[in-house]
Amino acid sequence: MCHGLKVGIPLALLLMAGAAVADQEREHGGEHPGGREAMHQPEAYPGPNRYQRLTEPPGWNDRPAAVDRGAYQHNYQAARAYRIGPYHRPPGWRAHHWGFGEFLPRPYWAAPYVLADYWLFALTVPPVGFEWVRDGADALLINTANGEILQVQYGVFG
Repeated sequence: MCHGLKVGIPLALLLMAGAAVADQEREHGGEHPGGREAMHQPEAYPGPNRYQRLTEPPGWNDRPAAVDRGAYQHNYQAARAYRIGPYHRPPGWRAHHWGFGEFLPRPYWAAPYVLADYWLFALTVPPVGFEWVRDGADALLINTANGEILQVQYGVFG
């Protein structure tokens, strides 16, 4: 019995102190109307005002059917660098400084490396059968049939 009193009295005091603190919070506006659960309920977010979605420019996908190789075969330094997510080279491959006329290995032009939104990075519309791909900081215009590099823009990605 004596042991029960030793545990019971401190427990009762602790419960009474907790109730007194809760009463004080309610008196001073500390409790949110509707209970604690209501404090964490999300509200509907109306979204930004006067915001227009960035859309593709007119003619962004009007791909030339014929390829004038002489017009494309260049290695350019990009006029501007864009910051996007990190680049991870295909497993087992090393960095290489590519140039037009070389052949890019197939792992480099798999889906994760294709720049489908090339127009966001000031890259020209690729001809039919070609795609822009990313390799590190550079954008390469490649033939999707064999991986031949038609054009390189160095430093597109900062």
